[in-house]
Amino acid sequence: MSRTMAFNGKFFDAPPSGVHRVAEQLIAATDDLIAEQSGYAADYALVVRDRVKVPSYRKILCVQDNPLIRRIHRIAWEQCYFPLARRKDFILNLCNLGPLCHRDCATLIHDAQVYSTPESYSLGFRLWYKFLFFFIGRRHKLIVTVSEFSRSELVRYGVASADKIVVVHNGCDHVLQVPPDERQLAALKLTPGRFVLALANTQKHKNIAILLKAFAQPELKDVTLVLFGGATKAEFENLGHVVPPNVRFAGRVTDSELVGLMLNAGALAFPSLTEGFGLPPLEAMALGCPVVVAPSGALPEVCGKAALYADPLDPSAWSQTIRTVLDDEAVRQSLVSAGRQRADSFTWKQAARNLFEAVKTVVPA
Repeated sequence: MSRTMAFNGKFFDAPPSGVHRVAEQLIAATDDLIAEQSGYAADYALVVRDRVKVPSYRKILCVQDNPLIRRIHRIAWEQCYFPLARRKDFILNLCNLGPLCHRDCATLIHDAQVYSTPESYSLGFRLWYKFLFFFIGRRHKLIVTVSEFSRSELVRYGVASADKIVVVHNGCDHVLQVPPDERQLAALKLTPGRFVLALANTQKHKNIAILLKAFAQPELKDVTLVLFGGATKAEFENLGHVVPPNVRFAGRVTDSELVGLMLNAGALAFPSLTEGFGLPPLEAMALGCPVVVAPSGALPEVCGKAALYADPLDPSAWSQTIRTVLDDEAVRQSLVSAGRQRADSFTWKQAARNLFEAVKTVVPA
C-alpha cells in the first residue's frame, strides 16, 4: 500500500468505552506491526482534534491540522473537516461510524444491535446510527466486523453485502500488561474466590436482571455479586429490578482495579442476550478467571468450550452453574486451563495483521 493511511481519531476526544478500547489496541498493534515488519510500506497518520490524550507511537504520526478545530463538534469534525483535510488518504474508521462523503474508507462496525435490540438505545441514537450505517455500508470500500455472528447480522439487516464484510476478531492480550490493583477487595469487603463479577449495565440486551434474580436465590446467598461499571443501584431499582443484599456496586473502576478483581473473582458472569464479540469474558480467561456466559450472539464463537453456558432466561440455571464453578475444584481448574489456552489465540498483533491484509485488497498498491 503506497497511500497514506489515516486513522479516524475522533474517539480520543470522547468518554471511554469498549469500542474505543478496541480502536486504541488496534492502532497500537498496527504501530508495532509496521515498526517490526516489512510489507506495510505506507505512511500512517492518526488524525485527532485534541492531542492531549493521545499515546506516543513509533511509526504512526499524530496529526492535528489546526488548533481551531477543537471548537468544532465531534460529528461536524468527522463528517466535514476530517474527510476534507484527508481527501487524498485512505481512511480507517474503527468506532462504527465514519465520514459519508469519503468513499475510500474501511469502517469497523462492531454489531447490528441498533436493529436487533432497539430497546437498548434511545430513539435519536437508533435513527442516527441506522442512517449512517445505510450509507457507510454502500459507500465505503470495506466493512470490517469482529465476529462471524456480527457479519451475519449486518447482512441480515441490509447494512452491507456479505462479500464486502471481513471478520477481524479482537485481541485480549492487552490485559496481561496491566498491573493489578487489589484495593477494591478491601473497599468492598470481598473474600477472594467467593465473589462473582459482572457488568453494571442497564441495557436490556446485557440481561443483568437475570443475575439479580439468580443471586436472590438460596443457592447463592453466601456469594457476592460485584457489578462494575457506570450503572448504579438506584438506576436498576428505578427500572423495577430488585437488588438483593449480596450485590455490591464497584462503580467505574480503573483497568488495574478490574484486573485485580478478575484475578481474585470466583467467576465472571456474562448473561448477554446478544453480543457482537464479548471482550470481558476473554479478558477474564486470560487472567485465569472462570467464565459463565449465555449461549447467545457471538459468545459461543468467542468462548468456545472454555466457558460454561447458562440459559439467559433461567435464574436457576445461573445460580446452579455459578455454584458448580465455585465449589467443584476439578471444573474450576479445567475452566482456568481451557480459558487461558482459548485467550492465547486472540492477540492484537494478529488482529492488526488481519485488518491490513483485508485493507490491501481494496487499496491499490
